[in-house]
Amino acid sequence: MGRSPSRVDIRDIAKRARVSTATVSRTINRIPTVNPQLAKRVWSTIEEMGYYPNTQARALVSGRSRIFGIIVSQITNPFFPELVQAFEAVAAKENYEILLTSTENDAARMQHVVRRMIERRVDGVAVMTFGMEEGLLEDLKLREVPLVFVDVRPSRPHVSTIRIDYQHGIRQAVQHLAALRHQDIAFIAGPLRLTSAVARREAFVSSMIEIGLRPNLSLMVEGDHTMEGGMAAFARLLGGATRPTAVLCSNDMTAIGVMRKSHEEGIRIPQELSVIGFDDIRLAQFILPPLTTVQMSQSELGRLAFQALLTEVEREEPAPDGTDYSLQTSLVLRESTAMARRAG
Repeated sequence: MGRSPSRVDIRDIAKRARVSTATVSRTINRIPTVNPQLAKRVWSTIEEMGYYPNTQARALVSGRSRIFGIIVSQITNPFFPELVQAFEAVAAKENYEILLTSTENDAARMQHVVRRMIERRVDGVAVMTFGMEEGLLEDLKLREVPLVFVDVRPSRPHVSTIRIDYQHGIRQAVQHLAALRHQDIAFIAGPLRLTSAVARREAFVSSMIEIGLRPNLSLMVEGDHTMEGGMAAFARLLGGATRPTAVLCSNDMTAIGVMRKSHEEGIRIPQELSVIGFDDIRLAQFILPPLTTVQMSQSELGRLAFQALLTEVEREEPAPDGTDYSLQTSLVLRESTAMARRAG
């Protein structure tokens, strides 16, 4: 037709496919009333001519952008890429695009992120920040944009939550250490401003009490979910009156930091110190020794988050109090734990 793909529009597609422009428009917007044979011909022509539909124009016609936003705390944390990859894989199958952004745990950045989501007319947002203040998302709530949170949400329409069963996996971890005769068990929490970090710490305390071990407050310190934070937190534990024989960490990055600091101090793992992480990032199985950890499946979390948004978008009437989903955690045994040294 003598026109470059960048200049092709739906009129050109309609002419080549021998259909009306209305049929092309309805096909692109995936309106189910289009005759399947005509739709097939239109898509074949679109591919043949190298045409890329204008997503903003499609949003104006259909009222939906077919874009889901996903907000994570820190993209450099190895926990999040696998989560995002799973979310994007499902999105591609459902013909959705994703708008990914990271807050870096910054409230001002979160406000900017929310503004971008609104400008792009997203159909929904997965907020995978594990406890960042929800008040910053009021603009999205007012616009009735479907949201999915982890662990915390208000009970209201268009809002879903994925509840993580921290207790199950952390109970298994504590019981595993107790079976190895450990009594001086330390816990390095995440930033306690995060709901998820508080939940993991509470799960540790209750699990210790369940098996008759009194949690030693001097062996419970706060970290920041980074390797550097894990090193600093373990240094504080080493400077205390009681030296732990085992350390349970709020995430794997912290645990890797503990292992690095142990190496610097000449403390052998697991012979002199048992270490357990939380998350089961891919790196956990490749470090030496391979890290025993509580698995919280990032891929399953990503799939659940997408499904929650898709379900909400396709509802005719929103659930008055939102919808809950659940994700189980469980202990994965590797080689970073062993019998407490004093127990022989």
